[in-house]
Amino acid sequence: MNNTYWPRLLTIALLLLSFYPAAQTDERQMEEIVLTKGKKVYKSKKENPAYAIMQEVWKRKRNNGLDKFDTYSFREYEKIQFDMANIDSAFMNRKVFKKLDFIFDYADSAANGNLALPLFLNESVYTNIGQNNPSKRKKRLLVAQKTSGFEDNQIVTLTAKNLYKEIDIYDNTINYFDIGFQSPVSRDGFSTYNYELMDTLTLNGQEVYHIRYEPRRSDVLAFEGQLYISTDHYAVTQATLRSTNKMSVNFVNGIFTELEYDNPNDSTFLPKKYRTVLDLSAFSKSKNAKSLTATRSVDYTDYKFNPALSAVDFETKEAELSEDFIRKDDQYWEAARIDSLNQQEKGIYEMLEKLEETPRFRRITKTYETFASGYYNVGKAVDIGDLYSIYGNNEVEGHRIRLGGRTYFSQNDDWRIQGYGAYGFKDRKFKYGAEAKYMFNKVNRFTIGAGTRRDVMQLGVQLTTDDGIMSRSFASSSVFGRGENASLSSVNQTNVFVAIDPLKNFTVRLDGTLQSIKSANEEGFNLYYHDNDGMLRKTVNDSHVTLSLIARPGAKFSQTGVDRYEHSTLAPTIVVKYTRGLENVFNADYGYNKLQFMFFKPMLIGSWGKSFISLEAGKNFNAVPLALQNVIPGNQSYSLVANTFSQLNYYEFVADTYTTGHLEHHFNGKILSFIPLIKKLKLREVAFIRGAYGTLSEASKNINVEGYKYSAPDRNIYYEYGFGIENIGWGNLRFLRVDFNWRGNYLNNPNIEKFGIKAGIQFFY
Repeated sequence: MNNTYWPRLLTIALLLLSFYPAAQTDERQMEEIVLTKGKKVYKSKKENPAYAIMQEVWKRKRNNGLDKFDTYSFREYEKIQFDMANIDSAFMNRKVFKKLDFIFDYADSAANGNLALPLFLNESVYTNIGQNNPSKRKKRLLVAQKTSGFEDNQIVTLTAKNLYKEIDIYDNTINYFDIGFQSPVSRDGFSTYNYELMDTLTLNGQEVYHIRYEPRRSDVLAFEGQLYISTDHYAVTQATLRSTNKMSVNFVNGIFTELEYDNPNDSTFLPKKYRTVLDLSAFSKSKNAKSLTATRSVDYTDYKFNPALSAVDFETKEAELSEDFIRKDDQYWEAARIDSLNQQEKGIYEMLEKLEETPRFRRITKTYETFASGYYNVGKAVDIGDLYSIYGNNEVEGHRIRLGGRTYFSQNDDWRIQGYGAYGFKDRKFKYGAEAKYMFNKVNRFTIGAGTRRDVMQLGVQLTTDDGIMSRSFASSSVFGRGENASLSSVNQTNVFVAIDPLKNFTVRLDGTLQSIKSANEEGFNLYYHDNDGMLRKTVNDSHVTLSLIARPGAKFSQTGVDRYEHSTLAPTIVVKYTRGLENVFNADYGYNKLQFMFFKPMLIGSWGKSFISLEAGKNFNAVPLALQNVIPGNQSYSLVANTFSQLNYYEFVADTYTTGHLEHHFNGKILSFIPLIKKLKLREVAFIRGAYGTLSEASKNINVEGYKYSAPDRNIYYEYGFGIENIGWGNLRFLRVDFNWRGNYLNNPNIEKFGIKAGIQFFY
C-alpha cells in the first residue's frame, strides 16, 4: 500500500472533525447529422447521431494539443480555495469557536441559502516549457506562491494541492484521487455512457454540437454532463463532468469539473481554463451535512509555439529552489491574476492574518500538523516523534516503548539530525538509533549522511532492504501474531552514505555499512555458523558497500530540503542494487557479491479499478550464513504488510537466488455493486496472488549449524492467493480491510497454516 495516502486523508478528516464531532472507428466520412430533441432510445449505437460525431473526435484526437510543435511555452495561474459549507447558527455557537467567532464576519451566503465560511486560499503561478523534437522533455517552474496564513504549516497547503490531478478529456481514463473514472470522450465511452445530440449552437463565436451524456448505471465511477464539440474541427471546446449521487468515494460527496479549450487554428486545441469543485465530508454524504468545498481553477495563457529553447532552459537553477524565489509583493499579484479577487477571496487573506495571531487557532493548526506528520514540533526547531512508533510488542522485548526526535526548522531544511531510544520491559535492555545527514546542493541533491543503531530487529521481512538507519524495526510493529516468533536478531550497525541525483527523479546512492548480527534469543533462534576456518561462531561480523540506482519517473515532490514530501502519483519505483561484502575489512567474516532488482507500479485499469504490481529478483553469488542470506519475506502477524507472504513463517524459505511477484487488484466495488443488498454496504473487493521461486546451494546450507532446517522454493513456484474486503466502516469513515489468504502448495512443511485472515487500516478514497 502506498503510505502517502494516510497523511492527506487524516488531515482532511481532522480539519472537518475540529468543526463537526474500446469501440471500432468507422473511417467513412459523416454524410449527415440528424439533430434530435428529447431523449431517444436507439436500437444500436450506430443509429445514434452522436456516435458519428464521436467517431470523428476519436479520429482527430491525436492531432490536437501541443505535440505538433517542436517547442512550446505557456503560463499557468492556479487558485485553490477551501470553504466550510452548510454552517448555521447552532454550528457557530460551538465551544470550539470561543474567541474565534470573528471569523463568521467573513462568511457568505451559498446557493442553498446556508452560509459558507472561507478557510484557505492558495495562489500559484507557473511557467511551462516543453520540447517534442528531437527529444521530449518538459519543465514546470513555480515562480510565485501566496498562501493565506499557512506558510509555516505546509501540511494544509500540500493536502490542498494533492487533491487534484491533471486532466486530459481525451484520455480513456480520468484520474481523480488515483481512482479511474471513464472519460466521456474515450473510445469505449458508449459501453459506459448514453449520449444524446441536443442541438447545434454558437459558443464563443464558434459553431458546436451540444451533446448530453449520462452513465448507463448510476453507481459506477462515471460522470454526467455536457460536451461541446466544434462542427469544423471535431475538437472538444467545452465539457462539464459531474459525479452521480451514488458515487462511492470516501470523504467525497461530489465532483464537478468544467473544462474549456481554445482552438487557435484548424488542427490545434489548447487548454484554456479548468475548474474543479470537490465536496468533501468526514462523516455524512447528506446534501446538507457540514462539509468542505475545495475549488481549484487554472487559467492557461501566453502560449508560444516553437520558441527558441536550449538544453540550458530545462535545467534547474539553484535560485529557483529558494523560498525567496516564489515570494512576490502585492503589486506582482495584481498583475498576475487573470481576474481580480472578489471581496470574499480578499477577506480570506484578512481573516487568516487575524487568525494567525490567535493562540487557539495556532493550537488547532498544530494539532493537524502533528497527526498528519506523526511529529510534534517544539519551537520550530525540534520534532518529537514518530508518535506512531511509540509502542510495540515482540517475543524478546515484551512490551516496548520507543521515543525519538529530530531537528526541524522548516520543510526545506538542508540538514537533519534524528534519533530514538527504546526499552524492552522483558529483556530489560536499552536500544537506540541516530542519524545525521546534510544536503550540499538542492539542484542535484548531493547529500552525505552517517548513522548508527543497536536494536532488536526482525530480519527477513524485506528483500530489497532500506539502507537508512532510522527505518522502523519490524520487530516493534507487531502486537499480535500467529504462532511463536523467536526469530529475532540483535543488530549493531553503523552506516555512512553519499547520494546524488544526476537526473530528475533518478538517485545514485553509495552506502558503506559495518554491522554485527547475532540471535536475540539463542534458545529459540539459532544463528550459529562455521566461519572460513571451520570455527563455530554466533556473531556475524559484516562490512559491505552497496551501490543503489533508484528511478522514480513521474514522481512529484513538494519540498526541496533533505527530506521531501511526495505527492501520491502512479509513478513506478525501479531499484537496482549491487552489494560487495568486504572480507577482513573491520574484522568482517565474509566476502560476497549480491545483485538485486525491484520494480513497483500502481496502475489504473480503466473503470475496473487499480492494480499494484511488485517484482523482485536477486542473486547472492557466494555462500554466506543465514544472517546475511536472502529470506523470502513471511508475515506471522495478523496485520497487512506489503510485499510479504501471509502464509509463510519467518525464515521458512531462504534462497541464494530468488524471484518474487505480487499482483493485487482493487475493483472499487465493481463486482459487489451488482449484488442488490450487498451494494448498499459500499464494500469493495480485492483479489491478489503472490509467488516466489528460488534456490539455495548446499554450501550455504552447510555454513549454518542448523542449515538442514532451511530450504528454498525450488521444487515449484510457491504461491498464495486470496481475496479481501475493503472499505469497511460507516459513512465516509471506511478504513478497515480484511484479507482471506490461502497457501497454494508446500503444504507438508512443518508448522504451517493453509489458511489465514489478516486485517489492517488503509486510507483510500
